[in-house]
Amino acid sequence: MKTTCLILCATVCMAFIANGQGTLIYDQSSATNPAAGGDGAPIQEDQSMGQSFTPTLSSIGFVQLDFIDINPGNSLGATVYVNLWSGSISNGTLLSSTDPVFIPDGASHLVTNFLFSTAITLTPGTTYYLQPYVVQPGSDDPWDVVASLGFNYSGGTAYFKGAPDVNSHDLWFREGVIEVPEPSSLVLILLSSGLFLHMHHKRKKHSCA
Repeated sequence: MKTTCLILCATVCMAFIANGQGTLIYDQSSATNPAAGGDGAPIQEDQSMGQSFTPTLSSIGFVQLDFIDINPGNSLGATVYVNLWSGSISNGTLLSSTDPVFIPDGASHLVTNFLFSTAITLTPGTTYYLQPYVVQPGSDDPWDVVASLGFNYSGGTAYFKGAPDVNSHDLWFREGVIEVPEPSSLVLILLSSGLFLHMHHKRKKHSCA
């Protein structure tokens, strides 16, 4: 009985872990296919650089960008985070920054997830700005984000050196929210059953003693 109870509880825990991972709900994107093509836009050289977007959702929880290491083979990766601005990408209001992510040396068209520690409230229909930023003390390793004329994103444009791109490039990007589902009824029933069996076994053992 005790072994059965432990197996049941372990199964319930795994179900909770699966539920806790969450689902990415996409709002705005310039392209959905990571192999959509495009050239590299240098992150370090073109600051303040990034992408404007116009959300339809009232919050943002993650950003995806596509990276290229243009000096591979030197064993230097890059630690990158993404700033979220309102008003302007160069002198607006910094709303939040994602958690930093390490990108390994030699990455090529590597779509990377950047997560905000908590969802950031947005006003639908208002323009906001995403700014990738490299933090690699002592490194001269140049990194690009994928950009293209062919993405034709209507809700914004790429920014280079603080200004909108005159050629109407867009960065490859996707953004949205993370939806964590509620525990299913089956999970709750299994958990309740497991606790009941465990307590029943303890009472029975105590009574016999």
